[in-house]
Amino acid sequence: MNRLRTLFTRFLARRASLKELDEELRFHLEQSTQANIAAGMAPKQARRQAMIGFGGVEQAREATYRQRPGWLLETALQDARYALRGFRRNPAFTITVIATLVLAIGATTAVFSVVDRILFRSPYAHDDRIVSVGLSQSLEKQEFMLGGFFYEWRDNQKPFEAMAAESTGPHACVLAEAKPVQLNRIDAQAGLLPLLGISPVVGRNFLPEEDRPNGPSVAMITYGLWKNHYGLDAGILNRLVNIDGNPTRVIGVLPRDFEMPTLQAADVIMPLALLEAEKQRSQNSGIGQPMRVFARLKPGVSIAQARAQMEPLFLHTQQTFIPAEIRKDFHLSIRSLRDRQTGDVQLVAWVLLGSVLAVLLIACANVASLMMARGAARERELAVRSALGASRGRLIRQTLTEAFLLSMAGAALGLALAQGLLLIFVAMASTSIPFLDRAHLDLRIAGFTMLLALLSGAFFGLIPALQKPRAMALTARTTHSSRHAFLRRGMVVGQIAVSMILLSGAALLLRSFRKMETQNLGIQTRGVMTARISLQGVSTGPVAGVVSRNGQKQMELFLQAEAAVRRLPGIDAVGWSDSFPPGGGWQNATFYSDFAIEGKPRPAQREGGMVRFRGVTPDYFRALDIPIVRGRGFSEEERSSGEQFLVLSRLLASRLFPQEDPIGKRIGMGSDGTSFTVVGIAENVRNGGLSEQDMPEAYWLRRNVAADWGVPVPVMVFDTVLSPSAVAQWVRSQIEHLNPMVPVEIETLNERVSKLADRPRFETALLSFFALTGLAMAVIGLYGVTSFLATQRTQEIGVRMALGANRADILRLIVHEGARLLLLGAALGLAASLALTQLLKSLLFGIGPRDPVTLVAVALLLGLVALAATLIPARAAMRVDPVEALRC
Repeated sequence: MNRLRTLFTRFLARRASLKELDEELRFHLEQSTQANIAAGMAPKQARRQAMIGFGGVEQAREATYRQRPGWLLETALQDARYALRGFRRNPAFTITVIATLVLAIGATTAVFSVVDRILFRSPYAHDDRIVSVGLSQSLEKQEFMLGGFFYEWRDNQKPFEAMAAESTGPHACVLAEAKPVQLNRIDAQAGLLPLLGISPVVGRNFLPEEDRPNGPSVAMITYGLWKNHYGLDAGILNRLVNIDGNPTRVIGVLPRDFEMPTLQAADVIMPLALLEAEKQRSQNSGIGQPMRVFARLKPGVSIAQARAQMEPLFLHTQQTFIPAEIRKDFHLSIRSLRDRQTGDVQLVAWVLLGSVLAVLLIACANVASLMMARGAARERELAVRSALGASRGRLIRQTLTEAFLLSMAGAALGLALAQGLLLIFVAMASTSIPFLDRAHLDLRIAGFTMLLALLSGAFFGLIPALQKPRAMALTARTTHSSRHAFLRRGMVVGQIAVSMILLSGAALLLRSFRKMETQNLGIQTRGVMTARISLQGVSTGPVAGVVSRNGQKQMELFLQAEAAVRRLPGIDAVGWSDSFPPGGGWQNATFYSDFAIEGKPRPAQREGGMVRFRGVTPDYFRALDIPIVRGRGFSEEERSSGEQFLVLSRLLASRLFPQEDPIGKRIGMGSDGTSFTVVGIAENVRNGGLSEQDMPEAYWLRRNVAADWGVPVPVMVFDTVLSPSAVAQWVRSQIEHLNPMVPVEIETLNERVSKLADRPRFETALLSFFALTGLAMAVIGLYGVTSFLATQRTQEIGVRMALGANRADILRLIVHEGARLLLLGAALGLAASLALTQLLKSLLFGIGPRDPVTLVAVALLLGLVALAATLIPARAAMRVDPVEALRC
């Protein structure tokens, strides 16, 4: 109440002060008038000369008022109130400008939040000096190193101040508690975290004595596991937990935003505990343990310099460890950690950033055009205010206030839209796009948005404010200014051109994605389910002890699970495989030259490329509905046989046996020459993912022999006509009945395949959103300019109609204006599209970057939409009354 009373008192005092000022000004004017009358002037002339000599009452009143404290704030409030009244009188303009700014600022902020982490920011200290080091090869594009030469490289290298290794990838482990939990575990050297500049938020890093063979069993856990499983319990430190059957002491918790340099998901980090160099050479056929290695460059050393300094070590390794016949396939690779993590995602990020900046450009041009059109329409109003005494500065301040209010409204709503868009992006994002799940709005981006809004407001406001009101504007009901008309037309042409580019890119990605989704995979995915059973560190129930990854106990539990699932209702076929189409990793591939046909010379080393090699059971083909086009599939009796059997894909059979029947032929495989008998030929299936080139494929029978059930660990596949959710519960209960400690992951094959399309789906959806947004803004801009030009030509239209022009003539007149802008913008956009869509070449599947059907369809769509935008003001112009038009 006191505050309201104070404000009311100030308001009354201000009114009293203004009243006193007006009385004083009238007193001085009356005194001057009386003096002129006394000098012999007529009363009317005396008052006129007094007012001329006084310089204008309003100017004097404002000049005097400016001497008062707080006048600037009061005039700013006056300008704000006047601006709000103006917005209320013209809601279409207000809504259009704010909506344009909201879309532009919201989309820009959301996308920048996404690409900022991919292109510009890293959680590691001085990440520009962290590199991935090792060998690369046709089967494995990511850098790797082998224990047989790791110590030699580490001890003799010169360009790095530190090197550290981690395991090649995560492997499943079981946290054995009352209810077992399957986790991902990665092993790393004690020096990895210091190299990355990371420290645990709770506890400590590994000690050197813990990172040795037969050292204490210790682990660090991730923040997510600490929070979700242990409820942020501070007592987690030094607690013993059961991991894979071994009591393990928790020594630390990793930071909330920690991520392995390989970006592979991990819940538990344990010491790598590398064997000594001599023992490494006795493992894995003398090449040692595979690993990923990262290093930190010394200050001032570039990647090119590091590569040159490491070349001698690489050449020595090539001669010492790599067989002569495959040496040429191995290369030294050193690249920045960011390049390793983002890879081709950088192209996607730059495309998205370029697209959203294009939308922002369209929005800026749109708002600038609308503001200039409004300024031209208000020319008479500004001239009247100037004639009544408003100073140039006051007019500029008024228009800047209007622009500022529009910009701030757009910024506030834009930030809300940005948060919503970001949540949508994260929800629909592919796991193959790194960092996206951690994207969030931060103060830097919010500050950038606010600054952008302020600058846009100042720029858009100054354009009409700097125009000097013309005297002739006072004499007409409407004005016909042609100033900035060329600029407005140019901006519309630019908007159409940029929209053409965005639409072309989006349409190409859309057609590419459609082709990818509708391609024939060669398998049945509907009704097919998979179940992954993790046995590491789990007791087999009645049989004591820990399951060996290659042991008899593991095979027995797999076979028991298969028999249990077969007994379920609605299950037609149950098989096993180590991987499924359309995917498959390097672990499921071998060289074509490894196939030695009995009675024929072995192919030359490295000849023929790669062959997909899957270990399956007989029902695998029936579960996936893969036709056997010749011969037969595997039989259940052969699972108990001591022989080895193969089924070849049609593509591989045609290459191995181009002019003969392969059925019954024997093929030697591997260095030991294990002999396989070919029993059938299967139809080709997609096995290179959804977009990569397919490989020839061979299937080997996974027999009831313990050695066949080791690494790679098989995954169960079965088909059903029943509800997947119900079947999943039944399967899980059957396996829990066999062993309640066994974690099971069940999903449909449709879900697996859909995940492969997540990234192209995400890219297509985002670019389509930006393209449609840009199209909508460009159409609004074209409509606004055409409508403004039609309004400016109202008098001309009246004259033409008075001279006999009909409505069709007026329609052609207005449409011709919009069509010229459309054709010019579309031509420029098409030329730019032909050049810029080349950047999308690596993102397309089954379609070229200059596909004529797509470009023609985009041009027609843009033309039709833009034509509709010009017809609306054209129809309004057709209804102009010539009499009223001539009075303007």
